Amino acid sequence: MTADSPTILATSGGLRRGRRVEVEFGPLITHALDLSGATGRPKLCFLGTAYGDQRWHNFRMSEAGLVAGVDVTNLNLFPMPSVDDMHGHLLDQDVVWVGGGSVAGLLVMWRLHGLDVIFHDVWQAGVVLGGVSAGSLCWHIGGTTDSFGPDLRPVTDGLALLPYSNGVHYDSEAQRRPLFQRCVADGTLPAGYATDDGVGLLYRGTDLVEALTEVEGKSAYHVARGPHGDAVETQIQARPLPY
Repeated sequence: MTADSPTILATSGGLRRGRRVEVEFGPLITHALDLSGATGRPKLCFLGTAYGDQRWHNFRMSEAGLVAGVDVTNLNLFPMPSVDDMHGHLLDQDVVWVGGGSVAGLLVMWRLHGLDVIFHDVWQAGVVLGGVSAGSLCWHIGGTTDSFGPDLRPVTDGLALLPYSNGVHYDSEAQRRPLFQRCVADGTLPAGYATDDGVGLLYRGTDLVEALTEVEGKSAYHVARGPHGDAVETQIQARPLPY
């Protein structure tokens, strides 16, 4: 099954501490699976390339899938692509979930292997695309990142499936909010949307449908350039998901 329109769930969350395993799928990943319309045992492909395709990270996602009754596969690019037909493999999924890490490195590797083109096809076909942090920024035009070092910098060469900028970890990392606002105000980044930790942005096509949260009291935000070259931030109430 696939979603009834191109769907992206871009988040600053998705996992929670597990009871018997290290992590379990949180409400945001569960909602992504629901959005896919999957029946029976859903299929989710995890891409951990932003964190170097670490096998321990793949394992804990697969373990979380076992707990949730979800068939989890991993698409690794290091040291070589782990499947022969990446296009076919991704089209066969209900959800693609992209992990955090270096969004700059992720984008380089994706383009090297043609995944920038593949993901456009997969998105249009109705496979739900989602992810956290780097896995949120990547679908947008750009955002702020620690890919280059502890002092955050803008990245402006995202896949741009969504014609907005994106801010992640908006409430938990001190540099995120002021830098995102400065980049929008000076035109380095276009207007866009930001998420507190635990919040996701649901897009149908390129339209933001709603903000969702797995943590009570957290919000999303729209940030646009103001009439005086400043940034104008508007809070977006996030709908709580069942935990």
